Amino acid sequence: MLLSIDTNSKTVKGQKQGYMTGILYLAPFTLSGINLCPMAEKAKCHKACLNTAGRGAFNSIQRARLKKTQYFNNERELFMLELVRDINALIRKAKREDFIPIVRLNGTSDIRYENIKFNHNGKLSTIFEAFPDIQFYDYTKISNRRNIPDNYDLTYSYSGIAGYQKYVQIAINAGMRIATVFRNRSDIPETFLNMRVVDGDNSDLRHLDAHGVVVALYAKGKARNDMSGFVVG
Repeated sequence: MLLSIDTNSKTVKGQKQGYMTGILYLAPFTLSGINLCPMAEKAKCHKACLNTAGRGAFNSIQRARLKKTQYFNNERELFMLELVRDINALIRKAKREDFIPIVRLNGTSDIRYENIKFNHNGKLSTIFEAFPDIQFYDYTKISNRRNIPDNYDLTYSYSGIAGYQKYVQIAINAGMRIATVFRNRSDIPETFLNMRVVDGDNSDLRHLDAHGVVVALYAKGKARNDMSGFVVG
């Protein structure tokens, strides 16, 4: 399957709130030869990427993500149709187990899925149009994404890099919530960027958070030792 269903220790927490999460993990940045994270160099997040956290540390997982990414890059129409099948499978599984299905498309990438159309049931559609009743969500470092469908929730991803701050300001001005990675839980303040800070590690259900807040996460994997400025603290 393209989707991983609640294999992430954080998304599993969402089950306590009645949600079952399907996440698409691809090879981030330029690992596939095509850059799927266009703001990664400006934000300096590519070295601290969660791609290698948790199960991502296994070579078999990395090979699978690379294979899926090559499929996405080279056979886009077939890839999207298979993604449709996987989302339908998630919907059936969630119904059997009495959960609400929710989908995160950019587990380890930053793709503008709102711009990708494919032939679905005889007409060109985005994945959001194919599933109008399903909630999708993502984190993104692309601050100027527009024409976002109602069933797609975006949280902007912060970096402290000086050259990145103009993009952060665009996201703040747009009223987006801002996900911020702190080095330690003890580093998390009550306010940041003149915004109220909320705990983002109790689940991955960002669409339930208010807009205009900072969502505090804490560093995992390689991010613990990141000194680029991406991680705060």
